[in-house]
Amino acid sequence: MTSDPNPIRELPIGDVEIGMPDRPSAGVIRSDATGFFAVVVPWHVRRGQPINLRFYHKDYLPLDLTCRANDQLCIAHLVSMTQLVPKPEQQPEITISNVVVQYSISTATSVNVGSAVKSFQAVNTGNVPCRSRRPCSPDGKWKAQEVSAVVDAGLGNEFRNARVSCIAGPCPFTKIEGNGISFTQAGRLARVSALNWSDTATFLFEAEVYRPMFSDVQRQLHPLVFNQALTFTLPPAAEGVSIQAELNGAMIVFPLGPALFLTWSKCQVLVNQDHTRVYRCELKPGYRFSMPEGS
Repeated sequence: MTSDPNPIRELPIGDVEIGMPDRPSAGVIRSDATGFFAVVVPWHVRRGQPINLRFYHKDYLPLDLTCRANDQLCIAHLVSMTQLVPKPEQQPEITISNVVVQYSISTATSVNVGSAVKSFQAVNTGNVPCRSRRPCSPDGKWKAQEVSAVVDAGLGNEFRNARVSCIAGPCPFTKIEGNGISFTQAGRLARVSALNWSDTATFLFEAEVYRPMFSDVQRQLHPLVFNQALTFTLPPAAEGVSIQAELNGAMIVFPLGPALFLTWSKCQVLVNQDHTRVYRCELKPGYRFSMPEGS
């Protein structure tokens, strides 16, 4: 982690090279986004013996650290190169204020684009004995007719509030099969089945047709500022991250792309187990925050 007397500014460092100078054959491992690393201890190393480790990252001073082969935790504090760069004496510092983080999240909504109506018939003759030739009436006595109809909501659409009912003919001697309606292809296709054991009956299917729509919702938050660094956390679905800030009174928007490049700050990101992202940006020499510390 970064070395700082204030614990809130100690941030895990990823992609740090860790090696054992006494055992070059062990190779080099790298810390993950949380700063975690694991070193395989040779079998002949006894409990309590010292293990020399060397830490290297291009943005921090190299560190040699001696740990013990036991169950104690080993934490390496690396000093950032920016902490060693003296502030320019001749040029005044650029003031940064009113910092706001902006991002977008894609949200799904559904829009009603119409309705669907379809009628279908079950053609049959009543009072004809079934004689075990299916389909039959529920009591097995009368010959019946089973019919099905498939209704398509259209490409990209889905049915909602679907219903089916008998609207003509001897409806008391009909039955909507199963749950009445089954859906496939994410609600685009609706299939309805009915059973009729009397004279011809007519059925009606009705439903509302919706189309899923996706839109980007713009959001913003105020980062937490401590001394020469700011920190903020974004949800996993956040996209198009940018930082809006006033530099010497001029409002400027700085896109924070995959490289996390800012002219006035050096940023890094930590991805948590729940895929939320923690950003930390430290000011470069020649810049300072004008907002109160901790705001």
